Amino acid sequence: MWLNSSVWPNGKYKVRKETSLWPWVLFVLALSAAVWFWRQKTGEAKVEKEKNQPPAAETNATPISGTSSGRRSFTSAPVIVATAQTNRPSAITIPAPSEIASDTNAANFTARSPQNVFEAQLALARRAISPGSLDGVAGPKTRLALMAFQQKENLLVTGDLGASTKSRLLLLRPPFTNYTVTRDDLARLRPLGQTWLEKSQQDRLDYETILELVAEKAQAHPNLIQHLNPAVDWTNIVVGTSVMIPSVERTPIREKAAVARIHLENRTLQVFDENTNLLAHFPCSIAAFAEKRPAGELHIAVIAPNPNYTFDPENFPESAEARELNRKLILPPGPNNPVGTVWIGLDKPGYGIHGTPRPEQVGRAESHGCFRLANWNAEYFSQLAWVGMPVYVEP
Repeated sequence: MWLNSSVWPNGKYKVRKETSLWPWVLFVLALSAAVWFWRQKTGEAKVEKEKNQPPAAETNATPISGTSSGRRSFTSAPVIVATAQTNRPSAITIPAPSEIASDTNAANFTARSPQNVFEAQLALARRAISPGSLDGVAGPKTRLALMAFQQKENLLVTGDLGASTKSRLLLLRPPFTNYTVTRDDLARLRPLGQTWLEKSQQDRLDYETILELVAEKAQAHPNLIQHLNPAVDWTNIVVGTSVMIPSVERTPIREKAAVARIHLENRTLQVFDENTNLLAHFPCSIAAFAEKRPAGELHIAVIAPNPNYTFDPENFPESAEARELNRKLILPPGPNNPVGTVWIGLDKPGYGIHGTPRPEQVGRAESHGCFRLANWNAEYFSQLAWVGMPVYVEP
């Protein structure tokens, strides 16, 4: 390779200088070889170092298996929770049925810290700090519940199930109990009408399946109930069938609340006493469109347990059936009523806090303007609330 003579701007030639590039090529090749050799050595050293380290926790824990029947469906996410002791996430799974058989005997149970995400959810739910439907999955609702508990206990607010949180979040009684299906349970089952008109013609909008009924009684996801009872045929339940469920018994209510606060960004409803102590925390659904979300100070105007529901076609312009009906319908009470088992009306016309037939979906932005809670949380809130109580809706 040569550099030939070049021409100056004035047209004259500059001195010809012939210079070989081969020394530079050889230098670059030698440098590349040295870099490759160095990378190989450092890579081997890194592998050797990792061999001497303790194995990290798995990050792809097995999700709950099975699907729910009837109105509900769910795809589980990996169960991961960060601990305070290490920087690595620990994979936490729902305990296998064989591992929980001994956890139903109160006489042999000793108070202890939660051992997994499910037990943390259960301990929170017993304190009226709801993580939503108990499912064993460390999702955003569980994280927000942990943050509420940590704030209440004056702990570092992280949303993680660390050592300090575990030491305060104790299980004082067995996490599981047995539920026996009764004749009344089977008698209340109803197929749910597919249209607004069909629903209005039913005597009651009750549970469709025993699985649905049992899951709601246990404040749990149907997939969790199926996981705990793998031998049960949920399509052929008879009177006397015994199933294992989470034991969720909340502390009795001893006082009324002073105020409720709804946080739109977090999609939570929190209830406080007159000394600003947290009495309850619930995930809630909010309006799908921002312009439909009320803001500021509202007040409870009415508390109606087991309500019916007035279907007004004007509120459902997206429904072809509503456009064809062109008249109001009265839907009967029941857990599958559009407002669930409790209606807590606010002093803004048409707005309220209420239950829902789809508790697993609570926490979304999907309503027409009201605030939806799981039926069991709406019922608990109704016992804390009173007509005239302020409800602050905050960004």
